[in-house]
Amino acid sequence: MSSRRALHFVFKVGDRNKTARFYRDVLGMKILRHEEFEEGCKATCNGPYDGRWSKTMVGFGAEEDHFVAELTYNYGVGEYQLGNDFLGLTLQSSAAVSNAKRLGWPLTEVAEALYVTKAPGGYDFYLIDKEQPTHDPVQKVCLGVSDLQRSTRYWTTLLGMKVMKKNEEKKTVLMAFTDTQCKLELQDIGGTVDHGTAFGRIAFSCPREQLPDIEALMKKENQKILTPLVSLDTPGKATVEVVILADPDDHEICFVGDEAFGQLSVVDPKGNDLLDKAMAEDKSDEWFAKHNRQKAAA
Repeated sequence: MSSRRALHFVFKVGDRNKTARFYRDVLGMKILRHEEFEEGCKATCNGPYDGRWSKTMVGFGAEEDHFVAELTYNYGVGEYQLGNDFLGLTLQSSAAVSNAKRLGWPLTEVAEALYVTKAPGGYDFYLIDKEQPTHDPVQKVCLGVSDLQRSTRYWTTLLGMKVMKKNEEKKTVLMAFTDTQCKLELQDIGGTVDHGTAFGRIAFSCPREQLPDIEALMKKENQKILTPLVSLDTPGKATVEVVILADPDDHEICFVGDEAFGQLSVVDPKGNDLLDKAMAEDKSDEWFAKHNRQKAAA
């Protein structure tokens, strides 16, 4: 399974401007590409919404060798309800810690050289106060599970991940497809996993030929398939094929064929400008304020 790779985590965002400030100015990430869509995604990439939405990919480097964030913004939705499903993303960057302090972005020191901060929307980010490495600074994504043994079996036996580390005291298991990738950490929360309306999705690439096999295996094992193998179009860019699964706690998992994804995910030098243009043209906040109304809360 070494041909499979962790790609990104999908975050729903209600305030694009504040979110862009956090990722660009606090974390120091770059806008890799920005895309606008007139109707909802066939694979519900933007959640269960049919209207206009945008997707912004942000990271410390190109998607071909960095784990990045996919920021989905649904026009007209101003906030989402958090659950206990997403427990944090950890990255190493003393520059991000310095940026947060300089900009007055709230930081809490939770251990030696380790801080936690919140992205707009309430998502936890753990910042290791050490020099940013030359390779990908993003180390792991942590998800809450209700039965650690059951979830570990699903992610290893069915999806092919390798267990890198176990911590009995913290009730965590760290896993990945290879040592050099961003890791997935599962933490037993001792109860039901609540996804709220802010629920995200973790994405992985694999050779396109493996997609039907993944779908067939899940059918054979009576596991959840949210979206059977489908093609997704992006205006002016490559069409990719994906299968969307759900693990035993309903964490959404996307597998995408890596050949077409490699074409889709090429860094767009205009990405930053496209995002700024979209934010400048989005007058929805002004409209709602003028009419003394608030955006919908999902």
